[in-house]
Amino acid sequence: MTTNRPATTRSANITGIAAMLASMAAFIANDTCVKLIGETLPLGELIALRNSAATLYILLFAAIFGGLTLPKNPPKRLLGLRLMAEFFSTLFFLSGLVLLPIADATAIGQFTPIAITAAAAIFLKEHVGWRRWLATVFGLIGVLLIIKPGTASYSPAALLILAAVAFIVLRDLATRAISREVPTLTLTAMSASVSIFSGVVLWPFETWIVPTAYQAGLLMLAAFFLTIAYALIVIAMRHGDVGIVSPFRYAVIVFAIISGWIFWDALPDPFQTAGIIILSVAGLYTLHRERQLHKAQ
Repeated sequence: MTTNRPATTRSANITGIAAMLASMAAFIANDTCVKLIGETLPLGELIALRNSAATLYILLFAAIFGGLTLPKNPPKRLLGLRLMAEFFSTLFFLSGLVLLPIADATAIGQFTPIAITAAAAIFLKEHVGWRRWLATVFGLIGVLLIIKPGTASYSPAALLILAAVAFIVLRDLATRAISREVPTLTLTAMSASVSIFSGVVLWPFETWIVPTAYQAGLLMLAAFFLTIAYALIVIAMRHGDVGIVSPFRYAVIVFAIISGWIFWDALPDPFQTAGIIILSVAGLYTLHRERQLHKAQ
């Protein structure tokens, strides 16, 4: 999937970096609210109510400022692919998030940039050299150190996060291929609204309850942070050099560790810390190598 993009300016790179950092902080703020609510509210109800509120925020914003439009000939297949990926990534990630420490779930999710490289090689037939394949192997080792299969602390919920990663890769590749004629606000609204149904599919298997004032307040706060995060990640992917902007995705791990320490007094153990470092270094090297190759073309 390739698009013709003009030369990237320094200001565009700064915009992309700022949007990525702010997006990662907003995602962790949302995830923190979700974990706090998930201790007392059924997961499907949580997802459905949170994303309903997020969709409402977006519609209110669009009513005031406009921007919720589609071009005359929208890329229906790409949009459909992106919506399907968003649906499953939300369902799998939040299912894993409520069961795992927030730092573990977030760190495993950062296998995404490495997985994008592998997916591009396998499905898009892009050339990937031995250095990036080696980085992929090290990234997998990092993931294994974090989830620790075969040990007493292993949780099958980690597999849910890995499944979410697969769909996040698909979503991000589709996002990069969609023309800028499709406004950011439109993509944001689609992401928020389709994820409502990620929660609704769990309804028959849960007993939904009337949220308390505390739960409702956290839901509205989570929806606010989610709305901001959705919009900022699209802006980050569309502005600046991807090779420059993408590494700042890893700031999310720092935000997650801080959140886990503040709210749950939980920090990664030495093996998990080593895994996080290995995975982060492998991902950063992959992005660095891709940027070098892009410049050489």
